Amino acid sequence: MIDPLQGLNKVLDAEHAAVYAYGIVGARTSGGLRSSATAGFNAHRARRDQVRQLITSRGGTPSESGTAYDLPFPVTAAADAARLAALVEDRVTAAYLELAAVDDSSLRRLAALAMQECAVRGYGWRPAIANLPGWPAPEPAPPLKGAPTTSPPVSLNQ
Repeated sequence: MIDPLQGLNKVLDAEHAAVYAYGIVGARTSGGLRSSATAGFNAHRARRDQVRQLITSRGGTPSESGTAYDLPFPVTAAADAARLAALVEDRVTAAYLELAAVDDSSLRRLAALAMQECAVRGYGWRPAIANLPGWPAPEPAPPLKGAPTTSPPVSLNQ
């Protein structure tokens, strides 16, 4: 079983990185995409603050944010920013998935709600259903006879 403080600190680290990444996403987008980036930034900042408080209330010491984070790829255009936002949501979901394994039912509930929020935001950036972290990619269904063929969604969980 996972130690609750350890799980919360992993989630906090993921939320710190998400806040940083959404700052980049907002800087590379405009219009509706910027509004989505701002909403994601605010949601992750609020969740980060909630997790910090939970760690403190349980007698732990919350981890601090890094001054900068390495991005997984260059973000120079809105398409890159959308790809980064979708990846961030996948990675934060993975952190909360681990927290869902603790004994504390209130933390499991928090993890489930946070994963749901991340899935909804991630879908907004990449309208495809991502695999749950650690689960194999499903086999693509054969196309229906006469139906147009499309590529299966790309999994970012590698």
